[in-house]
Amino acid sequence: MNNVTKKWLFLKASSVVLIPLMIWFILSLISVFDKDYIDVVRFFSTQPSKFLVSLLLVFAYFFSALSINEVFEDYIQDKKIKNVANKALYIFAIIMPLTTIIIIFNLTT
Repeated sequence: MNNVTKKWLFLKASSVVLIPLMIWFILSLISVFDKDYIDVVRFFSTQPSKFLVSLLLVFAYFFSALSINEVFEDYIQDKKIKNVANKALYIFAIIMPLTTIIIIFNLTT
């Protein structure tokens, strides 16, 4: 299987995983929308919420990195610039969810 096919499969698989996670997140966000700060922190401090938000972040950044990579492949002609942009994108797609997950797991009520 070549790289393009793998990328396409990963893109489709991650989008399928994101659908139920986004539905859960939207419904959860609606439930804590009118709450005060302590209730929101309490919600994100519970174990299922921590796990599901972490999954959502990982898959969302993975999906966005793959999607933006395709834009780079289509519109950036210079190989060096394309490689630098892809590496910066992948570093960002690793650092941002990890930082957010660490912050969420360190939340206490």
